[in-house]
Amino acid sequence: MELGKGNPQQIRQVLLFFVFLGGSLVCSETWRYSVAEETEIGSFIGNVVKDIGLGVEDLSARGARVIFDDYKPHLRLDLQTGNLLLNEQPDREALCDLTEPCILHFQVLLENPLQFFRAEFWVEDINDHTPTFTDKHIFLKISESTAPGTSFQMDSAQDLDVGKNGVQNYTLNPNPHFHLKLQDSEEGTKYPELLLDQPLDREKEPELRLTLTALDGGSPPRSGTALVRVLVLDINDNAPQFERSVYEVPIPENSPLDFLVVKVSATDLDAGINGELSYSFSHVSRDIQKTFEIHPISGEVRLKAFLDFELVQSYTINIQAIDGGSLSGKSVILVSVVDVNDNPPEVVVTSLISPIPENSSPEMVVAVFSLRDPDSGDNGRMVCSIQDNLPFLLKPNFKNFYTLETESPLDRESKAEYNITITVTDMGTPRLKTEHNITVLVSDVNDNAPAFTQTSYTLWVRENNSPALHIGSVSATDTDAGANAQVTYSLLPPPDPHVPLASLVSINPDNGHLFALTSLDYEALRAFEFRVGAADRGSPALSSQALVRVLVEDANDNAPFVLYPLQNASAPCTELVPRAAEPGYLVTKVVAVDGDAGQNAWLSYQLLKATEPGLFGVWAHNGEVRTARLLSERDAPKQRLVVLVKDNGEPPLSASVTLHVLLVDGFSQPYLPPPEAEAAAAALADPLTVYLVVALASVSSLFLFSVLVFVAVRLCRRGGAGSAGRCRVPEGHFPGHLVDVSGTGTLSQSYQYEVCLTGGTGTREFKVLKSVASNHRGSVINVEENSDFLNGFGFN
Repeated sequence: MELGKGNPQQIRQVLLFFVFLGGSLVCSETWRYSVAEETEIGSFIGNVVKDIGLGVEDLSARGARVIFDDYKPHLRLDLQTGNLLLNEQPDREALCDLTEPCILHFQVLLENPLQFFRAEFWVEDINDHTPTFTDKHIFLKISESTAPGTSFQMDSAQDLDVGKNGVQNYTLNPNPHFHLKLQDSEEGTKYPELLLDQPLDREKEPELRLTLTALDGGSPPRSGTALVRVLVLDINDNAPQFERSVYEVPIPENSPLDFLVVKVSATDLDAGINGELSYSFSHVSRDIQKTFEIHPISGEVRLKAFLDFELVQSYTINIQAIDGGSLSGKSVILVSVVDVNDNPPEVVVTSLISPIPENSSPEMVVAVFSLRDPDSGDNGRMVCSIQDNLPFLLKPNFKNFYTLETESPLDRESKAEYNITITVTDMGTPRLKTEHNITVLVSDVNDNAPAFTQTSYTLWVRENNSPALHIGSVSATDTDAGANAQVTYSLLPPPDPHVPLASLVSINPDNGHLFALTSLDYEALRAFEFRVGAADRGSPALSSQALVRVLVEDANDNAPFVLYPLQNASAPCTELVPRAAEPGYLVTKVVAVDGDAGQNAWLSYQLLKATEPGLFGVWAHNGEVRTARLLSERDAPKQRLVVLVKDNGEPPLSASVTLHVLLVDGFSQPYLPPPEAEAAAAALADPLTVYLVVALASVSSLFLFSVLVFVAVRLCRRGGAGSAGRCRVPEGHFPGHLVDVSGTGTLSQSYQYEVCLTGGTGTREFKVLKSVASNHRGSVINVEENSDFLNGFGFN
């Protein structure tokens, strides 16, 4: 039966059973079996049959088995042979650790009857482990001030093997500072110690590397190593030293904030806190403290304020480096500020005269100014200029002072204001430029007379205007300024002192508006001229003149006036027409005039009423009354015609005239009444003659009076106020050609007539119609030459 097949509970029951049985069942002899560790599994250890003295067959019959105290199946029993064989590869270090010797106790149990035998299983050590140090890297910190002969205990190496296979010796690689010494511990093991042979110097050799070797006693021996690092601890025996005693640093003045000026560096041969350096300024001014800062660890010196070459050109900065042991080293930083062209030129105007009169003389000083640039060298050299095409020039004066002077005459009317740009450029790189603007005003001098917008003005005024009517304006401008440009208008005296200009028009002195003071009459005054003046308020005052022509426009305010036949006579005018007259026979001509002009005086004639319609006709343009057909005996001997005379105005005005026409057989015999009327005619012959004479005299007087009044009114209107209210009626003939149809009259060119009064004859001869044209002399009706004919009709 193989050992270890039962479970641990069954094994414990068997052991208890052994206790109850008593010691008589246990063999007092103990067998010993041994084997080297790491022997292969199944290796032969011993034969229990030989040791017990039983037969092989008893093993199976009595249920023989092997039981270890730790209940682990280290061995197995071959029941066929009785051999003990390795059930697992033994490892002494795992089974017994450092216990020597390594013994495992077990029993061989037999049943029926119960019997067990005690035995020991010895595991022998072999050199299968190498000495090892707990720490592969051993650190030792030894001050450089440690005296020679001082010892430093080292940790011993560990070897799982025991006996002679354990650690037997230690060695140290050769070095000038240490040697190795072995010491025995209370447990009987050896441990190494390092002994210092000579002083250490951290500055020369801050660290030593030693190799410690542990050797066991196996064959062949095994060894293990550890690296011993000896750190030499520093003492503060060295002061910091800067790389340079003086740092010279140029820096542009336009460097930004936090700009790295320089990075200083100092070294200290010491280590640890003794070699930890702190940088700082030493005995510096407040200005340096405000401008620079130094980093205490890195040694970087940076800007904390802007530099200005124009204020400070250089800085001397004392710095120091202090180690942890309060030893210090010193150095100096010389910072030279490099000028850059960062200041544009400045223009300072100390004097400016504005405005200046336009008649200023050349080289008049207008402005005085100075230039300034705080930069140095070429950065501070300046060039000054102004725009071209200006009547000014620059002249340099003392140091950086300049004057601005007039170069040529000024004219305010051409340009009243000058914006002068003074440009100043320095010679630095890059060049900086400054522009300063000054404004020079030119004051006015009264050197320009007012100028009318037109040399002559033509104004149109419709007659019958209301008084104070605005009829137009004149305008004058003065290119001067202020009071020199304030224009006052006035009416100039007319050349003819008899022209009542002051009663006709007036002018507003401020704006040149013209007003008609009275109602104008085209028929009395068709046009008039006058001059207006425009004067400024300068000193001395300048003036100019303009001609104003006022044209009166005609209005249709005069109705046609019939000159012939006269309508206000005591007896009607009668025209005689022979019954043998042919169609187109000229009966008479209605003569009318119109005091208006233009189309207002264009007259047209038309037959308004007739006793026999269609017997007579009136020519529309000349007023000739002619027969329209042959006369017959059935036509009434007395014909009454009403002729309408109308002008072409808007609205049109008209007048009418009544014509009486007698149809007679001929002009050689007087007109005789019919036989049945002879008696009545004879009875009325004498009274009729008297009535005719009275009627003719009345008509002639009324006509003469009307003509005189008409001519007098026309003359009064033309004379106006110049005649001092007196109307003069000229004696003798009226002016010829009163009306000309070709121009603005009412008669055609073929019929031009004179109407006049002949005084001084005493006969009161009245020439009504006298043809001027030679080709109509046969149609003249002359009352004086036909007096016998009229007397035949009872006209004396």
